[in-house]
Amino acid sequence: MSQSENITTETNFLINYDRKAIHSPGSIQPHGVLIVLSNELEILQVSDNTQAYLGKEPEDLLSQPLSNLFDVRQTEVIQHSFNQKTGSTTAFKVSIMTVDGERCFESIVHRTEDALILELELIDSRSELSFLSFQAWASEAIATMQNTLNLKEFLHVVAEEIQKITGFDRVMIYQFDQQQAGSVIAEVKKDNLSPYLGLHYPATDIPKPARELYKRCRLRFIPDLTAQPVKLVPSENPVTHQPLDLSHSGLRSFGECCAEYHQNMGVAALLVISLIQEQQLWGLISCHHQTPKYISYEVRKMCEFLGQIVSSELAHKISHAKWDYTGKLKSLQSELLESISQADNFIDALIKPEIRLLDLVSASGAAICLDHEITLVGATPDIDQVRALIEWANNQVSDNLFSTDSLPQLYPRAVAFKDAASGLLLLRISQVRHYYILWFRPEVIQTVNWAGNPNDSIQIEADGSIILCPRKSFEQWQETVQLTSLPWQPCELESAIALKHAIVGIVLSKADELAKINLELERSNRELAAFAYAASHDLKEPLRGIYNFSTVLLEDYTEILDDEGVECLQTVVSLSVRMETLINALLRLSQLGQAQLHLQTTDLNQLLNQVIEVFRASRQNSQAIDIRVPRPLPTIQCYQVLVNEVFSNLIGNAFKYNDKAEQWVEIGYLDADQHFVDQTSITPVFYVQDNGIGIPEHHLETIFRLFKRLHSQEKYGGGAGAGLAIVKKIIELHQGEIWVESTVTVGSTFYFTLE
Repeated sequence: MSQSENITTETNFLINYDRKAIHSPGSIQPHGVLIVLSNELEILQVSDNTQAYLGKEPEDLLSQPLSNLFDVRQTEVIQHSFNQKTGSTTAFKVSIMTVDGERCFESIVHRTEDALILELELIDSRSELSFLSFQAWASEAIATMQNTLNLKEFLHVVAEEIQKITGFDRVMIYQFDQQQAGSVIAEVKKDNLSPYLGLHYPATDIPKPARELYKRCRLRFIPDLTAQPVKLVPSENPVTHQPLDLSHSGLRSFGECCAEYHQNMGVAALLVISLIQEQQLWGLISCHHQTPKYISYEVRKMCEFLGQIVSSELAHKISHAKWDYTGKLKSLQSELLESISQADNFIDALIKPEIRLLDLVSASGAAICLDHEITLVGATPDIDQVRALIEWANNQVSDNLFSTDSLPQLYPRAVAFKDAASGLLLLRISQVRHYYILWFRPEVIQTVNWAGNPNDSIQIEADGSIILCPRKSFEQWQETVQLTSLPWQPCELESAIALKHAIVGIVLSKADELAKINLELERSNRELAAFAYAASHDLKEPLRGIYNFSTVLLEDYTEILDDEGVECLQTVVSLSVRMETLINALLRLSQLGQAQLHLQTTDLNQLLNQVIEVFRASRQNSQAIDIRVPRPLPTIQCYQVLVNEVFSNLIGNAFKYNDKAEQWVEIGYLDADQHFVDQTSITPVFYVQDNGIGIPEHHLETIFRLFKRLHSQEKYGGGAGAGLAIVKKIIELHQGEIWVESTVTVGSTFYFTLE
């Protein structure tokens, strides 16, 4: 059974375990006396061992004022404890006259919400420590711990110092993991004891209620696990009629389960000190002794103080290691974001010049998904497996950040690629678009050494209920954990989230810049179009004058001009005609630049028939024209007048640039599986194919430029060289694109789309 399965089982049987209310057992350990006081210092409850310690039976103390037991000064000190907040503790020494004479006690007072609890433990003068000796020991211990360089060495020193002051046979540092199972990470012991270092313990060994008590009460001391508990008299608080909350009581008794568990380990006395990190129980300093062992209250306070120092220094040691790693991640992140902000290609910025994207979270592979485009980096599942994984995540994962170190347990199909991706960290960059980054970690097969079989702590009753029972064996028991990767650390998750925020910020910044550029471009284009229109329109008037006056000279003054003069005038007339053609083309383009599309549902078959009829009417030998339409064209949304112009230009050029005896043109569209660019597109790709002279490959792009002709004016009927530029402009107005494929002497095929 894995640790994760153990924690699930713990949840099942702790329903029953919680009912035991281990914080209010109704009894105490016998090495002291407990007295419960009201606000008026009236004795409400006492432990049933007052005769042995105080020389008075419980009945003689109940409902009596505390002043019957203590002198005035001591009573006033206890009275002041009511001013303390709930859970706070005050300790001082008191003396009480008994039938056997004066006895000295260590008095520990703490408040609950309902009462004041007074605990008394006899003082053994031989075990008292002076403040100076305590200060000397504490200073030396703290200095030794602070001088250690790493966490492992530090914890070993802690165990050594605790053993020095307590004299316990074994001192262990026990750390909880994310599933609340634990392991021994430092140990100091007598040579004759079996080592527990490196062994793991299931979460059921220290159930949740016990962990909560360790978090509230930082020290737990049981000098004799065989001692019988002493009941409280009466069993319930007479004011609240509820069992007394003994969470902060050092004398609180222990349960049979706890006693049996430790006795099975050969333990007779127990001291546990809590280690707290960020208000959570990080671990325990657990001290075992093979025989009953009492240590004074002063020594316990020293251990508790040391526990607080260790918790503080522990935070520093952990934070230092975390800061080093976090600093490395932030440095990588900074470099990566700088590349992204300056790059034109988002994917290239993530993976080039080196694979920083993997180092950002210490992954072995990654997949970058931008809609249907997926780029793989490092060791990953294949493309189809990644697509299926993303589809699963879309349905199962709602968070923008998701991580698991055991993907096959959640997604069984991941078993097929466990070597690459037993661990998954998924970052959703956009909710609207399918933009993801997935990081992968491989399977790491681990051998976990448990202190006994963890399953032995689970007992199924005859009625099917599951209860907690103490394990009897703590011999090493091995478990092989498979289908898991190294866990993702919190700082790695933070690094992924920071990457998302930065990418979104960069994208928004670039979008803002692009919007400004587009606005400026629109303004510039409008001004340019207005200038072109005005300039070409204004040029027509003087050009018309040049043409008219040249014609008059040719008609009326030919007799007085020599042949060279006539030829010059004829050239002026020819050039003015060509100039007008160019101006008309420029006007047409400027008009298109300012045109508003009027989209209509258009049957392209009817539109094409109109184009063909006009074309045939303009040709002298229309019978020789072979225009083929292999199948009916679709109905689309377009601006009819402009699309008519597209087909007219392309069909006209097809016959114009054709020197074959038998000329033909074919108009059609491609099926989806024939698309050249995007086979997922639902937009038809139309084509106009001919068997003309063809276009050299190096001119395939330049032919769409304005006034670009590949031949002289004398060949192929002349022209302004603006027809294809106009066609391209019309298609771009429809959010489409146009391109050409051609073979010289064989023919050309023009492809275009109309979104």
